[in-house]
Amino acid sequence: MQECVFCAILAGELPARMAWEDAQVVAFMDLRQAVPGHVLVVPRQHAETLYALDEALAGQVMRVAHRVARALRDTLAPDGLNLWQSNGEAGGQEVPHFHLHVQPRRHGDGLLDVYPMGVPAPSTMAQLEPLATRLRNALGGGSQQVPAPQHAAQ
Repeated sequence: MQECVFCAILAGELPARMAWEDAQVVAFMDLRQAVPGHVLVVPRQHAETLYALDEALAGQVMRVAHRVARALRDTLAPDGLNLWQSNGEAGGQEVPHFHLHVQPRRHGDGLLDVYPMGVPAPSTMAQLEPLATRLRNALGGGSQQVPAPQHAAQ
């Protein structure tokens, strides 16, 4: 493993302001506060991407992120919140240690222009089905097709 800034933080070699610590996961303030209250949730175990985490550890990271999100809501009363996670260079990952960003949002804060080319047009169910079938097969068939909701007559 090359030098990892998050592993150095976890080893006490670099400073960080912790918001949460347990046996598996820490949450600390991001040095680059994209928005006030920006927190990183990081597993203690070095894992470069989401794919390297086992399901139990991924679940613990999400449980901590949920707790952090609620604490941010209670302390900062944001207008909204983002959970953001990137894998690999193409996904925008900058630190090669899995981490989840928890970002309280305010209207007009300018963070994350999600659709820079405009919101894409909705796909048809016929267009989505081939990919859904491939994913169901990869997941072992544990997912079922959900029928469209029936709306009550008004």
